[in-house]
Amino acid sequence: MELPYFDGCPNWQLADQRPRDALIQAGRDDVRVEHRRVTTPEQAQAAGFRGSPTVLVDGRDPFADQDAPVGLSCRVFRTEAGLAGAPTVEQLFRVLS
Repeated sequence: MELPYFDGCPNWQLADQRPRDALIQAGRDDVRVEHRRVTTPEQAQAAGFRGSPTVLVDGRDPFADQDAPVGLSCRVFRTEAGLAGAPTVEQLFRVLS
């Protein structure tokens, strides 16, 4: 699992903890969450980075909105409770199951 982010993102640390919790619930606490800092618009473009934080599972963004612009921006996720700065533990668990 990989967590691309940029330094100005206020939600990347929350998005770091939630995948860890979901991995534990899924019985996959042996999986590490790798961090990848995106620092330039060029890196964002090359990676197809649609905002921070992003959670990649097996190299795929399960929450991708194909209409979202690529770039160094904050990202929001649709959750059962409304828009949030990170996917919920339940959403991540469903992706991992």
